[in-house]
Amino acid sequence: MHVQIALYDGFDPLDVLGPFEVFHSAGLFSGGQVTTEFVAAEGAREVPSGFASITLTATAALDPRKKSVIVVPGAAGGLSMDPAIEGGIGRLLAAAGRSELPNRLREALAGPDAAVATVCGGSILLAHAGLADGRPLVTHERGRDLTGTKAVPVEARMVDDGNLLSSGNVTSGIDLALHLVEREVGPRVAHAVGELIRHERRGTVWSTTGAPVVAA
Repeated sequence: MHVQIALYDGFDPLDVLGPFEVFHSAGLFSGGQVTTEFVAAEGAREVPSGFASITLTATAALDPRKKSVIVVPGAAGGLSMDPAIEGGIGRLLAAAGRSELPNRLREALAGPDAAVATVCGGSILLAHAGLADGRPLVTHERGRDLTGTKAVPVEARMVDDGNLLSSGNVTSGIDLALHLVEREVGPRVAHAVGELIRHERRGTVWSTTGAPVVAA
C-alpha cells in the first residue's frame, strides 16, 4: 500500500502526522509493504500548516493515477466555518477548494487504482467540490451536516465507502489509518501498530457493505 498525504496551505498538523506515524510504523512491521510520502497538488514545495511554527515539505506532486491511498487532512485555524472570516477554518478550506487539489482528487476517484481518505474537515473540502455527491460522508461536528452539498451525512467515527473513506475529527485520523492498514495489509500488522502507539480504536466504522437497514 502506498499513501500520498496531500498537503495544502493551512492543513492541520495532527490530521497529517497522526496517520503518518501509523503508516510509517506499518511499513516497518510489514517489511516495507506500506510506503508514505507528502505531496501537494502544485508539486514539491514547503507547505505551511495552520500553525505558524509548523511547515512540512511536499516532496512530489500528487499523482491521481498512482495506485495509492490519498489522505486529505482538515485545516487548523479560527473555529469559524464562514469562508469570509479571515484566518478561519472555513476560509482555509475554501482556498484549498480553489486550488488544483480537487481536480486531482476527482481524477483519483474516477480511476481504478486510487482511494481517497479524509480526516476531519477534509470531508468538507471534498463535499463542497462535488466529489462526494450522493455518497456517505462524516466530518467534524462543526460541519457534520455538510450544508449546501449533496453528500449524505453519517453519524459515525468513520465511514468506509470503498474508494472514499472519511473520519470525523482530528484524533479519528489515527483510527482511519489503522483501519486502512487492516483493510489493505492485514489485521496482524494493524494490531502491532496499535500496540506500538498504545492506541485502542473506538467508535463505529460505518460501511456500505452488508445488509441494508430497514424500518422496524
